[in-house]
Amino acid sequence: MDQQTLLILLTIFVAVAAIALLLQLGTLLALFLTIRKLQTQIMGIWPEIQSIIGITRRTAEKVEIHVNKIGAASTSILETTKQQVGKIDELLNDATTRARVQLERAEMVLDDTMGRAQETVSIVQRTVLRPIRELHGVLTGLKTTLAYLGRNGRPTVDHATSDEEMFI
Repeated sequence: MDQQTLLILLTIFVAVAAIALLLQLGTLLALFLTIRKLQTQIMGIWPEIQSIIGITRRTAEKVEIHVNKIGAASTSILETTKQQVGKIDELLNDATTRARVQLERAEMVLDDTMGRAQETVSIVQRTVLRPIRELHGVLTGLKTTLAYLGRNGRPTVDHATSDEEMFI
């Protein structure tokens, strides 16, 4: 390559580089103007954005306070519920135990009452009914004796045979 060709190539290269730099300058200038325009628009609504951010922060703080209160209340309610359920469990266990004891006592009283009733029936039979039966037997014998003595004359043959057959 001779110097002339080298110089032409170098000039083309420098021209291409200059054009590229000019294009880059134009792009950066357009970007700068667009950002400046956007900045102007944003600065117009910036107070509103700041007020929205302030409101959001205050709301978040209030929500956090309420969430903390709700969490504390929920924890308290859960603890109270847990204690009450424990008390109810103890009460149910106590009531079950007492009911079981009362049922056992009622069964013992019922057994005792049934035994006494049976004993009373036995005593009534021994002391009241037996003498009544004995008296009944004595009265029946007395009645039969009086009936026998109150008969007229001798018994007939049919009657005597009937009496003898009854004894045999």
